[in-house]
Amino acid sequence: MTIGVTSALRPGRTILKGRYVDVVPLDQAAHGTDLWDCVSAPENDLLWRYLFDGPYRERAVFDAALANKAASDDPLFFAIVERSRRKAVGYASYMRIEPAHRVIEVGGILYSPSLQRTTGATEAMYLMARHAFDDLGYRRYEWKCDSQNEPSRAAALRLGFVFEGIFRQHMLVKGCNRNTAWYSMLDSEWPARKREFERWLDPSNFLDGVQKTPLRM
Repeated sequence: MTIGVTSALRPGRTILKGRYVDVVPLDQAAHGTDLWDCVSAPENDLLWRYLFDGPYRERAVFDAALANKAASDDPLFFAIVERSRRKAVGYASYMRIEPAHRVIEVGGILYSPSLQRTTGATEAMYLMARHAFDDLGYRRYEWKCDSQNEPSRAAALRLGFVFEGIFRQHMLVKGCNRNTAWYSMLDSEWPARKREFERWLDPSNFLDGVQKTPLRM
């Protein structure tokens, strides 16, 4: 099948507004204290298990790492800000950005305990997917994770990504071999995924903060 030669747009430092969270360009000065407060405790070390960096014991080292993320263009990091409290509670990034092929990945995701399993956690991923497909014109949206990271693998499927296989010894992370599980969502699949996200996120689907029906991708 012949595809038009028009490239996708490269994502910029824009604000994606939601009902429960906003996805905003990561800024160490604006978001550093919030993020440090919600992820730095030793009991949160498992949050960093499958990431390339962390955990951090010193605030200055954490701030330097966050500043480097904020300055990067690929990956391009965004803070996830809870609207009700105006607090940053996690971050995520667009990465491996290939406008010519119209392929982009979401990754480098750090969700604090206060963000995990919330409506805002799902909304943040919806906002980033919608921006990639509807605003920027990508045709393939990817999700990759360590094959042993069962929560991430379950999240990919729940969010509508399709499992494509395992790349064995794909990379080294913290000195260890990583077998990578690959998932994708295509532009042809996005309209149905978008409708389901919007149905699920609608306030009518919740009673006292509890979902009436699950996300069905």
